[in-house]
Amino acid sequence: MLRRKVAYIMRPNDEPGPQQEELMTSNVIAVYPGTFDPMTLGHEDVVRRATQLFSKVIVAVAAGHHKKALFTLQERIDMAREVARPYGETVTVESFSGLLRDFVVARGGKAMVRGLRAVTDFDYEFQLAGMNRTLMPEVETVFLTPQDKYQFISSTFVREIAVLGGEVGKFVSPHVEQRLAAKVRSLGRE
Repeated sequence: MLRRKVAYIMRPNDEPGPQQEELMTSNVIAVYPGTFDPMTLGHEDVVRRATQLFSKVIVAVAAGHHKKALFTLQERIDMAREVARPYGETVTVESFSGLLRDFVVARGGKAMVRGLRAVTDFDYEFQLAGMNRTLMPEVETVFLTPQDKYQFISSTFVREIAVLGGEVGKFVSPHVEQRLAAKVRSLGRE
């Protein structure tokens, strides 16, 4: 069952009361897209934050046609599902390929969640949000920042550290760390 989350906005100099305007309605579906190769604690934190704002969050794992992934699509889906498990029906995980717009519209998404780690992410994400607004004007892009302790983590850094034999337990959950260790072993790079 989807639960109702409501946020309010108040006009400047107004007192709390009936003039509050409801911003969010019940049953708002948000899509959080990415390659998640692998899913980091920063990604997990963005998922958690998104569940505080939206009644349903779809973690959309991209086939990653433009990136060379360490993990297969199915492995990335499995890791994301492990992260989603504690949220029950509020968070689901699906894969997608092709235009993100088609995926979001087909699922009735009204918001797209994007994680921002630092100012360097903003320029790219701002351009992407503008392009997405042109492609799907009925969908809002919402930027969420992870907790400070996760803002420097990137999947690229985590993969590189793991492949070079470094410890990644501070950056990923235990189940992802186990999968990374197994993947590195399978590549013969222990």
